[in-house]
Amino acid sequence: MSHWDWIILTGTIGFIVIYGSWKNRTHKNIKEYLRGDNKATWWTVGLSVMATQASAITFLSTPGQAFHDGMGFIQFYFGLPLAMVVICLFFIPVYHKLNVYTAYEFLEQRFDLKTRTLTAILFLIQRGLAAGITIYAPSIILSVVLGWPLKVLVIIIGLLVVIYTLIGGTSAVNVTQKQQMLIIFLGLFLTFYYILQSLPDTINFDKALRIASKTDKLNLLNFNFNLSDRYTLWSGLTGGFFLALSYFGTDQSQVQRYLSGKSIRESQLGLIMNGFLKIPMQFLILLLGVMIFVFYQFQIAPLHFNTSAQKAILLSTAAEEFKELEAANRTTQLELKELLLSPDFFENPTKYDHYKKLVYQDKTQRLEAKKLIAEHTQGIETNDKDYVLISYILTRLPKGLIGFLLAVILSAAMSSSASEINALAATTTVDLYKRHNSDKEAHHYVNASKIFTLVWGVVAILFASISNLFENLIQLINMIGSIFYGTILGVFLVAFFFKNIKGKAVFWTALITELLVLLIFSFDWVSFLWLNVIGASTTVLMSILLNTLFLTKKKG
Repeated sequence: MSHWDWIILTGTIGFIVIYGSWKNRTHKNIKEYLRGDNKATWWTVGLSVMATQASAITFLSTPGQAFHDGMGFIQFYFGLPLAMVVICLFFIPVYHKLNVYTAYEFLEQRFDLKTRTLTAILFLIQRGLAAGITIYAPSIILSVVLGWPLKVLVIIIGLLVVIYTLIGGTSAVNVTQKQQMLIIFLGLFLTFYYILQSLPDTINFDKALRIASKTDKLNLLNFNFNLSDRYTLWSGLTGGFFLALSYFGTDQSQVQRYLSGKSIRESQLGLIMNGFLKIPMQFLILLLGVMIFVFYQFQIAPLHFNTSAQKAILLSTAAEEFKELEAANRTTQLELKELLLSPDFFENPTKYDHYKKLVYQDKTQRLEAKKLIAEHTQGIETNDKDYVLISYILTRLPKGLIGFLLAVILSAAMSSSASEINALAATTTVDLYKRHNSDKEAHHYVNASKIFTLVWGVVAILFASISNLFENLIQLINMIGSIFYGTILGVFLVAFFFKNIKGKAVFWTALITELLVLLIFSFDWVSFLWLNVIGASTTVLMSILLNTLFLTKKKG
């Protein structure tokens, strides 16, 4: 990295931390600290909601996902717009009417204290784990860039997030997220433009798409009804809908964003804005990964994008075998480039067929490389999806733009981590601490919230310190959510739409359902997205059944 890269990176991140802390440094009560005194406009709410979901994992993992597997991941978001409508119609009016600080307060008013406490604890577990991952993800970037120990970077990044979140509360999170989203969008467009300009003169955007299409990278829809397939149209519309409904409707890291809105209308407009923009934004990020794939059809790509894995295998007994595989792969890539640049490539079916064979050969060689790394190294991640974008940024972008793109990814990490830690502190303060210590002065709860912000920041840092890549970061974060979200959503669906069901039935149902979901996940019986459907529907149906049994027993 050049001096300009460092200036842009540290200047951007430093400004966000300092401005967020200074702008919102005083708070009289927890309404100001946890709900930003309800001053957020609809576009602040919308950008804050988007920034909370768009973590560094989104920008690290999604392009790599598209690079290797194409754009089918977009189906994951197809249920999101409908979920936004449902939340705007049913969830937001109730939350505002009851004047709650957390979504789980509503559950005590609807059911009882133990149901509120259970759902709050389920949220704390899953979001506490997720917060660690969102800190871990950007640490990988700087670890690669600087060569610093990963755990040191985890601590540094975690502390930066904790500083302005602890000092500024929800207002600091909201204010900084507007700046972070501006940086993110600008960075995406600049990178996309630069990739297109870096393609050979004979390859325009249309031809780039045709190349991607021939390798099935542009296959957006999978109509197969197979529960084991992770991304299909049906899993996106159903599992994706339930996951989005639970995440945006019951996860405090999102609920807290729109509870800070000036009014019901401002909160609703903010969520609708997210519903309109999320899929196009995700499409652009995936297309960025596809364009990186096309770019590397004309340039020599690393056999494995994880430089740590490359160094490890070259120090092992399989070093010569790996070098031979690298040489063979280089020959394959040169043949690919020569074939693509031939004048009649796009009009010659025979060359198209040969191209697909070479692409398959390249893919096979990369799989062999992963196998070698797995067999001859220890503790090294063989999956390099999360390193594709980092590798491209560090080796292909010009000076200045490297620092800006790293600032984009770090901004995303900070925005998401800040929302999560802020929400964890709010839930701990309001649903656990304040609920059982309600006789304190207003400022006492502000201080308690700050203490819990620090505590959860430390927990997230500790979890990030022991994390390892798991196939793909964005899949891991969604897997963790899917394990818990279905049950939590089911409880809320019963609360909103089944007025005759009592707390006792819901409480025991939630416990049983969560155990069932954990069992299904441990045996890998279905794709993780379906866990959201199973958890929510089982909670609703079993609550109806248990409530009937309890009423029958009581009458008897």
